[in-house]
Amino acid sequence: MKATSDQTRAIIAAGLSLIVIIGWSYFFKPAMPTETNTPAQVTQGTGTAAGTGSAAAPAPGVAAHPAAAPAIAKAASAVPAAADSAEKTFVVESSLYRVVLSNRGAVVRSWQLKKYSDESTPPRTLDLVHADVAQQTGGWPFSLQVSDPQIETAANQALYLATSTGGDPASPADNGSKDAGPPMTTVVAPAEVDFHWSDGQIDVTKKLKFDDSYIIQVETSVTNNGQPVNHSIAWRSGFGDQTAFRATVATTVYTDLAGKIAALATKNLGQPNQRSQFAPQPGEFDAVGIQDLFFAAAFLPRQPPPGESMPVNLTLTTRQIQHSVAGTTAPEVLPEMAAGSTATGPMALRAFIGPKDLDMLKAIRPPLGGLVQFGWEAFIAEPLFYVLLWVHRYIPNYGWAIVIVTVAINMLLYPLKVKSWRSMQKMQKVGPEIRSIQDRYKKYSMRDPRKGEMNKEVMAVYSREGINPMGSCLPQLAQFPIWLGLYRMLTVTIELRHAPWIFWIHDLSGRDPYFILTIAMAALMFVTQKMTPMPASDPSQQRMMAFMPLIFGGMFIVVPVSSGLVLYIFTQQVVAIGQQWHLNRTSPLKALVKKKKGK
Repeated sequence: MKATSDQTRAIIAAGLSLIVIIGWSYFFKPAMPTETNTPAQVTQGTGTAAGTGSAAAPAPGVAAHPAAAPAIAKAASAVPAAADSAEKTFVVESSLYRVVLSNRGAVVRSWQLKKYSDESTPPRTLDLVHADVAQQTGGWPFSLQVSDPQIETAANQALYLATSTGGDPASPADNGSKDAGPPMTTVVAPAEVDFHWSDGQIDVTKKLKFDDSYIIQVETSVTNNGQPVNHSIAWRSGFGDQTAFRATVATTVYTDLAGKIAALATKNLGQPNQRSQFAPQPGEFDAVGIQDLFFAAAFLPRQPPPGESMPVNLTLTTRQIQHSVAGTTAPEVLPEMAAGSTATGPMALRAFIGPKDLDMLKAIRPPLGGLVQFGWEAFIAEPLFYVLLWVHRYIPNYGWAIVIVTVAINMLLYPLKVKSWRSMQKMQKVGPEIRSIQDRYKKYSMRDPRKGEMNKEVMAVYSREGINPMGSCLPQLAQFPIWLGLYRMLTVTIELRHAPWIFWIHDLSGRDPYFILTIAMAALMFVTQKMTPMPASDPSQQRMMAFMPLIFGGMFIVVPVSSGLVLYIFTQQVVAIGQQWHLNRTSPLKALVKKKKGK
C-alpha cells in the first residue's frame, strides 16, 4: 500500500473539516458563540402561560406573596375601581414598525417590522409575535409576571382603561363600526399608550412610550391593598420569524453581563410542564432577552450599567403543532423570558425589539453586538462583513459586492498560488523517484519500523530539491478560514437576509433553490483541478483527489449552504482558472538538474 503524501492528506483534511464544520453548524448549531449555564434562577412553566389561571414562577429576588385567598379577599378598597367594559385595540405606527396593543391584559398582540418580510409565499410583513401560539397558551408579550398566581391572572385578563397620545395618522383606523373586532385607535410615533386597571385592592398601571426607533420606554406599577408588589414584564409564546427554516431551534433566551452575551438553548432549560430550578442562585444582568437568527427582543435597565441591573426569569411552554405531511400533532417547546427590577415598587426599563443590525446593536447601552452570532470565526467574519459593507456603498447589490470582494481576496493570495505552483512543479518532477522509494518499502506493513526509513528517504529527496511538502497546499489552507468566515457572515447578518443577486438568486443568505450555481461551482472546481499539476504521485491518490469537486458539490446540495458562499467559491474558481492559465503559459514545467547523491 502506498503512503499518502503530506500535501494530499492536508487537502483531504481541510475538505473533510469544512464538511464537518458546516454539517455541525447545520445539525447542531449553537445558539450563540458562548452557551453557558448563566447563574440565573430558571424555572419551568406549566405549559399554560400566565393569564389562564395557572401558577407562575416567581421572579428572582421576589418575596413570596401572602396566601392567595387573604390577598384578594373582600376588604375595604385601597383605591377606586377602574376598568373598561369592552376590549379595545390601539395601533402605534412609525416608519419602522406597526405595533398592536390590546387593553385586555395591556399586552402586545402584534409587532410588525415594516422593513422586513417573512419566509412565506407570497412574503408578508414580518410579525415577531406568534399570535396563534399566544391564543393557545393564553400568554402574550408584555404580560406581567407576579409571584402570586391569582394577582397575575387577574392583571393579565383584566380590561384596562387606556388612553393614547401621539400624532394622528393620515387615515384614521377606527374600525369599530366596520368590523366585528374591537374598536381600534391608531396613533403615530412619537406616542404614548397608558393602561390602568384596579379592582379596589389590586392596582396596575402600564405605560409604553414609542418614538421612531426600535427602543421603547416601559413603566409599570403593581400594588395590592396599597402595598407595592414586585413583578416582572414577560415576552411569552415564542418570538421571531416562525416561517423560517428550523425556527423553533433557532430561538433562544439570553443574558448580558459586562458585555458578555450568554445564550441558554431551550434544551438546557429542562423539561416543559415540570417546575424545577435550572440554577440555584438568582442573577442580575445588564440585559436579558429572546432572539432568533436575525431578530431580537431585549429588556434593558432604565439607566445603562453600572447604574442598574435586572433579575431574569427564563421559562418554557409547550403547544401542539400539526405536521403538514403526516397530519399528526406533536408538542413544540418554546422559550419565554421575563425581566424584573432589583427594587420593590414601580419599575422602569427600556425594550429593544428589532433586527440584529450589528452597528445598531453596538450603539445600544449596554452594547449588544454579541447577538450577531459570528461564533469563533468572528476574527475573520466580522472584518469581511465590514469590507462587504464598504463595497456595497459603491455597488448596491450584495451579489456583485461578493464577486468584487472575491476577486480582491484571490488577487491578494496570488503570490501564495505562485509559490504553490512552483512547489507542485518540483513535486511532479521528483514523483518517479518518490514512487521508486515507496515501491521498495511497499512489502512492509504500516506498523513496521522500516516504514520510518522510507519517510526519511522521501524527506531527503524533498530537502535535496528544496521542496516544502506543504507548499502546494498553501492556497487551500489560506482559503479554508475565509470560507468558514464567509459561511458564518453570510448566514447570520441581517443585511444579507433576502438580499437578491440576479435571476433565480433572491436570497444570498439562503440556498440556491435550483442548485444551478452549486453544480456550476463543482464543474469549475473540476476544470481547475485538471489544469493544475497533481501533487499526489500515486494514481489512486489522484483518483481520490478527482472526486473532491463531486464531494463538495454533493455536500452543498445536501446541507443548506447560503448561495452567497457558493457564489464566492464559484467566483474564486473562475479567477483560479484565469490565474492557472496565465501560469501555464508563462511558467511551464521546466526540467530540473538532477543532483548526485552525496554524503
